Amino acid sequence: MPAYATNMRMKFPIVALVLEIITIILFAVFVDYDDGKGHGHEDHSNGTHSENPPMKLYPMFQDVHVMIFIGFGFLMTFLKRYGFSSVGINLLLAAFGLQWGLLMQGIWHLDNGKIKMNIFKMINADFSTATVLISFGAVLGKTSPVQLLIMTILEITIFSINEHLVVEIFKANDVGASMIIHAFGAYFGLAVARVLYRPALRNGHENDGSVYHSDLFAMIGTVFLWMFWPSFNSAIAEGPLLQLTAVINTYLSLAACVLSAYAISSLVEHKGKLDMVHIQNATLAGGVAVGTCADMSIGPFGAMLIGFVAGIISTLGFKLLSPILASNLGIQDTCGVHNLHGMPGILGGLAGIVAVALGKKDGNAAMQAAALASSLGFALVGGAITGFIMKLPFWGQPPDQNCFDDSIYWEVPEEEEENEESLAHADHSKNKAEV
Repeated sequence: MPAYATNMRMKFPIVALVLEIITIILFAVFVDYDDGKGHGHEDHSNGTHSENPPMKLYPMFQDVHVMIFIGFGFLMTFLKRYGFSSVGINLLLAAFGLQWGLLMQGIWHLDNGKIKMNIFKMINADFSTATVLISFGAVLGKTSPVQLLIMTILEITIFSINEHLVVEIFKANDVGASMIIHAFGAYFGLAVARVLYRPALRNGHENDGSVYHSDLFAMIGTVFLWMFWPSFNSAIAEGPLLQLTAVINTYLSLAACVLSAYAISSLVEHKGKLDMVHIQNATLAGGVAVGTCADMSIGPFGAMLIGFVAGIISTLGFKLLSPILASNLGIQDTCGVHNLHGMPGILGGLAGIVAVALGKKDGNAAMQAAALASSLGFALVGGAITGFIMKLPFWGQPPDQNCFDDSIYWEVPEEEEENEESLAHADHSKNKAEV
């Protein structure tokens, strides 16, 4: 691994400030407040939502916002020495991503040359940010803040093109975004991770793991995501009845998913014990997998069946597939986004094809398939190109020995390091005494 300059003192401030100044200028030119016409679901409406109060979707927006900033942020705090970066960089990427997402998505829906901001567009901007945070999970611990800002601007731009193609051209149904957010974000991140492959990490890294309290922090993220996922899947559904359908389907899918994830975790682990990695992640797979079908009349049992299957494939993915991806394909997926977002996202896309073919919602099964193929294609190609750009040696990426360590980019309290050393010494002494 070449010796890279990791000092961020000039690189990061320049990149962050330049990107924000450009964004402010673009907002000055293109963005204005909504004038009160067509509030809410204008981009997907059939003309029945124009009288919706401007703040009607604000509770949904709050729920999605919590998922983005608390849910995703804390879910990634499982690494024992990377908690600052997990929560802190998550905040950075989400804050920039939602601004860039408003521009990239809004540019397709100009009103007299302006992007008219409202709560609906803010929700969609948060959705675009979710793709970046999913991809962030695949490269967690192995990238610099500058690299990740570059990834954010490129990924959201590519995402907005694919989203426009899926929603406006193919007219596909994907209300909970199993395909255009989860599958896209996962395979984009995996493509980036493959290009940024580090041979020296093939056999692991001492900091690529958790401790008791870091796993507990990650469960905070899991619980927040699990609680608010019905809002994520129903926020942009058309009308109250379809929103209710999406909430119920997601609610049931998540519940069934928990049982299957716990069961399979116990089945595949030594002495039937539960693995916290499975519980933190696979319990959420039901929310991902039911996304495409969320507002379809698949029946409560159908939603539960999707969640049940999602929990199984996600848990087995963590146990069986992740080691194969790392050893045979050179894809070092830190958070296992392939198991939580990738495979369940594809499952959701396939379920959507079947549901539309069975007439559970108006649409074209072939267009549903095209939407899934488009999302995977844009993700893999876009991720590979982005990875090669991120691989350029002047972005301040960490050397192998400093991966998964906050101290390379953050001021870490000295007492924290001393406490960890003393605890490690105490544990060692205790073990010797017991022997």
